[in-house]
Amino acid sequence: MKEPSGAVPVQMPLALVYGEPYLGQPKDLYIPPDALEVYLEAFEGPLDLLLYLIRKANLDILDIPMAPLTAQYLVYVEAMRAHNLELAAEYLLMAAMLLEIKSRMLLPRPRKTAEEGSDPRAELVRRLLEYERIKAAAAALDRQPQALRDFQPVTVWLTEEVAERLPEVSLHDLQAAWLGLMRQARVSQHHKLKKEELSVRETMADILRRLQGGEFVDFRDLFDVTAGVPVLVVSFLALLELAREKLIELSQIEVFSPIYVKLCRVSAHGFRHEPA
Repeated sequence: MKEPSGAVPVQMPLALVYGEPYLGQPKDLYIPPDALEVYLEAFEGPLDLLLYLIRKANLDILDIPMAPLTAQYLVYVEAMRAHNLELAAEYLLMAAMLLEIKSRMLLPRPRKTAEEGSDPRAELVRRLLEYERIKAAAAALDRQPQALRDFQPVTVWLTEEVAERLPEVSLHDLQAAWLGLMRQARVSQHHKLKKEELSVRETMADILRRLQGGEFVDFRDLFDVTAGVPVLVVSFLALLELAREKLIELSQIEVFSPIYVKLCRVSAHGFRHEPA
């Protein structure tokens, strides 16, 4: 569809500011040349820049070609001088050193000096190798976990009062008590070999007879540490079997206190055990 002759084309506004359309760019808009700066590489000094140029060009640090390296270095220094002359001062000093080394390599050297093998690049290579080792060590230290960067310190306040434990005895408590008995058994163990026939059921009955008084008995008093490890193992299995059948009760008075064993008043079979 063609517009009628003589019609004025409608121009779309670039933006709406407070409801007012802007049809063109403002003429008084000024953007300074250095309003936006992009830094592609950041170096901590002239040695860092030299090491970067050497590694980027895949050069041998022990046999540095001074001409191309000096040319690349001067290009970077000229770019720095256009932005920050004070920062480029130490870089200019290194540029003068590079030019001096390059000149010394181009000029003919006396025969005596040539025979000694004095290389004008030796001092620069030594400084670069030393800086590279220090930089690698600093990077290794930076990879170590640091507080407030990789983790946050946590402070835990412990009160003097310890929460009251439930009367049930955990497996950890039984394990600790069992290991204590094993340590005592190793001290008093015998080296005489003999055959023993041990029964868990007979040991269970013996433990029930020792608990007929209805009083609490120390867990350790139910074991004879002088009888050897096999007897202790059978006694411990018998105690666990009695606890599983709910014929005995294991309890503690307070946290980390000794374990006490008592005959249950009503067994799993419905019989009531009264004190003798």
